[in-house]
Amino acid sequence: MSEALVAVGAAGTDASVPAASGARQFWRRLRAQRAALVAAAVVALLVLVALAAPLLTALEGQDPTTYHPSLVDSARGGVPIGSLGGIGADHWLGVEPQTGRDLFARLVYGARVSLGVALAATVVQVAIGVAVGVGSALGNRWVDQLLSRATDIIVSMPLMIMSLALLAIVPSSFPRPVLVTLVIGLIAWGNIAKIVRAQTLSLKGLDHVSAARLSGWGTWHVARRELLPGLAAPVITYAALLVPTNISVEAALSFLGVGVKPPTPSWGQMLTAADVWYQAAPQYLLLPAGALFVTVLALTVLGDGVRTALDPRAASRLRVGTGRKDAKVVEDVEDAKGVEGAMSDKEATA
Repeated sequence: MSEALVAVGAAGTDASVPAASGARQFWRRLRAQRAALVAAAVVALLVLVALAAPLLTALEGQDPTTYHPSLVDSARGGVPIGSLGGIGADHWLGVEPQTGRDLFARLVYGARVSLGVALAATVVQVAIGVAVGVGSALGNRWVDQLLSRATDIIVSMPLMIMSLALLAIVPSSFPRPVLVTLVIGLIAWGNIAKIVRAQTLSLKGLDHVSAARLSGWGTWHVARRELLPGLAAPVITYAALLVPTNISVEAALSFLGVGVKPPTPSWGQMLTAADVWYQAAPQYLLLPAGALFVTVLALTVLGDGVRTALDPRAASRLRVGTGRKDAKVVEDVEDAKGVEGAMSDKEATA
């Protein structure tokens, strides 16, 4: 391996070896972070569970809305009958106090709502933020001032208070998951707009962008062909860190009673109903709280891993699982293996 590295430096044979693509380099750097890979596996499993919620509940033979009053003890205030909250072959995680609804079914269907709202809200935030940020950076002075001041107003708005106000005045007939998605997405795009504007201003001065403008390309053609690819890394990084934040916001709104309404299950709503049952039926509180904790932690670690992989010069804020290997060292080793393989192939053909 060391001989291959020396050969590359001395003979300059790396010109004959194809350079690794950006996606390949990104995967190498991400693969060097074990914690990020574990987090990605956890997130993939959670998404799979959310998508397969109807199949999983069909295997159990339950659904998230059917009441089972015979499975709770009305004389004790609705405590589930049986050990561990009524866990059994028919109810894998027990039943909900007072109503007797299946807890497993509500947990997996709640994952669909919580993850779906967070991901959709992130898409809305990114779309608006990129449009406003690029428009502000490429527009004239008046456009820049107008969009920048609008962004400052959005950033200064307290997200929770504005969400509470908007969700309280909208008619209950409007689908709540869609409403929560729109409220979060339309209020919290200011920070990404600022990031995109600053990055676009720095990209405008690069040679290839200046050459494209001098060649007669229009402003938006330059933005689409030259600027947006350069904005991909910071936008993807920030979006990966937005998802766990949006999950927490959705859970907080549902916990406060203005988010997703019954009978549609969500983890925040389950926590709202479980706050008085933590002694009589602790699993009713621990299950949604644990699901929220694992999801937010996994998405946060994955987002940090994506940020580090896209910008290898930045030190990871989460040192867990990165090991003693630096991503650059791993990349150099992989390149050396590729060079050594290419040299072996040349010798074989010779």
